[in-house]
Amino acid sequence: MKMISNLDMIGRLLLAAALGSLIGAERERLAWTAGIRTHMLVCVGACLLMIVSAYGFENAKQMPHVVLDPSRIAAQVVSGVGFLGAGSILLRGNSIRGLTTAASIWAVAALGLAAGGGLYAAAGVTTVIILIILAGLKPLEDAYRARVQSCVLHVRAEHDGLSVDDLKRLLRIKGGQIQQHTQVPVEDGLDDHVLHLARVSRSDMRRGAQRLAEHAGVQAVEVQRRGSIPALKRGERA
Repeated sequence: MKMISNLDMIGRLLLAAALGSLIGAERERLAWTAGIRTHMLVCVGACLLMIVSAYGFENAKQMPHVVLDPSRIAAQVVSGVGFLGAGSILLRGNSIRGLTTAASIWAVAALGLAAGGGLYAAAGVTTVIILIILAGLKPLEDAYRARVQSCVLHVRAEHDGLSVDDLKRLLRIKGGQIQQHTQVPVEDGLDDHVLHLARVSRSDMRRGAQRLAEHAGVQAVEVQRRGSIPALKRGERA
């Protein structure tokens, strides 16, 4: 393999920095800790490692009985960058955040390897695809979740007749799926429970509302979303 020129080497490193900054800017926009600088460093570092792996041992290859695999360092980048990506994953209650950022860090490492290997077209096209996935598809994903996987649940029950544990047990959901819960006393010894739920399918919500309506002390249940489930009173079925 012919050694590349210093100018070509600098060009590859600058390209890696530019491509990494584009991905990092999208993460920075969402105020994630792994932003522009982190993605640029990963991309440039992977690019340099690829250059070293492919061209850094030319003298050793000329020695008799020496056989070197130019992909050996690049292979270690693919596995090693996973430790950095894991650091961006956060566990908050029953919900996990940071998986997309971890995936983007892993992806920019691949961009750096491509740039370091001189695969400019592949690196550029992949950058565009990653940006479309991160920024272009997010509004569609949010709209889908708002339409299908989120709702507001209204439950009227006897005072102290329904706890948060009862709600989770009857709805068969986890605490992380409850974004907000308010309990307001109303007249005649009744309380109104209002729950904002996320990541709950319509079919699961329908069955959960039915179980709530049959629970002792519950007077009425209503789910508000597009195509809302009609309000259920005790003894009624959806």
